[in-house]
Amino acid sequence: MSYSNRLLVKNAQQVVLICNKGEKYLRNDGLHSLCVIENGSVVIGSDGLIKAVGPADTIKAQYPEASFDKVIDATGMCVLPGLVDAHTHPVWAGDRVHEFAMKLAGATYMDVHRAGGGIHFTVEHTRAAKASELLSSLSSRLVRMQRAGTTLVECKSGYGLDLQTEVKMLEVIEEARRTLPINISSTYCGAHAVPKGKTVAEATEDILQVQLPRLRERISAGTLRVDNIDVFCEQGVFDLSSSRSILQAGKDMGLNINFHGDELHPMNSAQMGAELGALAISHLEEVTDEGIAAMAKAKTAAVLLPTTAYILRLPQPRARDMLDAGVIVALGSDFNPNAYCCSMPIVMHLACVNMRMSMPEALAAATINAAYALGCSHTHGSLEVNKHGDLLVLNTTRWEHLIYQLGGHQELIRYVIIKGNIIYDNDKITTL
Repeated sequence: MSYSNRLLVKNAQQVVLICNKGEKYLRNDGLHSLCVIENGSVVIGSDGLIKAVGPADTIKAQYPEASFDKVIDATGMCVLPGLVDAHTHPVWAGDRVHEFAMKLAGATYMDVHRAGGGIHFTVEHTRAAKASELLSSLSSRLVRMQRAGTTLVECKSGYGLDLQTEVKMLEVIEEARRTLPINISSTYCGAHAVPKGKTVAEATEDILQVQLPRLRERISAGTLRVDNIDVFCEQGVFDLSSSRSILQAGKDMGLNINFHGDELHPMNSAQMGAELGALAISHLEEVTDEGIAAMAKAKTAAVLLPTTAYILRLPQPRARDMLDAGVIVALGSDFNPNAYCCSMPIVMHLACVNMRMSMPEALAAATINAAYALGCSHTHGSLEVNKHGDLLVLNTTRWEHLIYQLGGHQELIRYVIIKGNIIYDNDKITTL
C-alpha cells in the first residue's frame, strides 16, 4: 500500500471526543454529557489530521494496521483531546519567588506592585535579557506544559512595555512556534502595565502611535505573526477609555480582542468587551451581573484562572453564575512569575473544587471552549474528523482520573501526541 497513515490509536477503553457535531463551543445543556465512545479507536493521517474516530471494530474493518507508521494499543486506557491553555505569560526573565513570601505574609497584588515588585520587577529583567535567554526559558516552560497535556497554548508578550522589548518577546514566541511541536496562539500585551515614568495617557499614546503601527508593518511583511491583543484593564493600570482605544486599534488590525478585565475591581470591562465584540475576557473575579449577561449575549468567552484567585487569595470567579447565564466558560493556567503553574489538569481540579464546576464542564473549558477563546475551535479542542490529531492517552480506565488525582498527571499521561506525532512517551509508569 503506497499511502500510509501516521498513527492508529486502537482499542481505547474510552475515547472522549468532547463533541461530534462541529460545535465551536459548549454551553448550557451541551456541557452536561460530553461525547464519549467506549472501546474506540482514532486514525490520524500523514497530514497530521484526524481521518476517523469511532468504535474499534468499525475502524479495524476500515483500516488495515499495516497502513500505519505507528500503532498504539490503548487497551484499558483513555484517549482525550490535547488540552488547551487559554491564558499564559511564559516569556520573561527574573522570577518572583521572593514575592510569594510577601503574599503569604498578607501583601496584596497592588502592595507588591507599589513596592517595586510585580510586573515592573519582571520588566526590568526581561528588558535586560537576550532573546536567546528568553527563548531557552520559554522552550523549557512549554515542554513542561506539553508533558502535562497541553497541546495548544496562548502566549502573551507584556513584560517589555516598550517597542523594542515587546517585539523581542513576540519574536521569541514566533521562534518557539517554529521550533517546538506545541501549537501557539500569540498575543500582544503591550498594555500590561503603565511603564515607570509614564502616565496612562502617555503609555496609551505610545502603544497607538509607536508600537501598534510597527507591529502592523511586521505582520503585513509576514515576519511576525500575532493573533490577539490584550490590555490589563484595571484601576491604577489602563482605565476603560484607554483600554477601549487600544483594543479597538488592535481589532482594526485584524487581531482578536482577548483581554484582562474585572480582576481586582468591577470596571465594567465585561460590558465594554462585549460591545467591542471581544473573543474572550480573562479573570473576571469582580464581574457584575450586567457584565455576565452582556458576555453571554455577545458570545464572548470567559477565560477563568483559578490559580490566580487561589494564589492571591482573591474571591473566586463566579463560574456557576456565568455557566447558568450561558456564558462560554474557558480555563487557563495564567502561567507567569506571580502564578507559576504549568499544569492544566491542576487548573481543572481547582476549577472543580474552588469554582464549583463539574468535571465535564472543566474538561470542556480546557478543550473546545479554550480553543474557541483563541479562535481555534475549528481545528482544535475535540476529536473530530479533519481537526488536528492532538491527543492524550491516559493510563487509566476513566478520563475523570486526570482531574480527580490532584497533581497525578505525571503518572497518568502515557502519551502526548501532536499532529499524529508522539512528542512525549512516559513509558516509566506502570498500570494503575
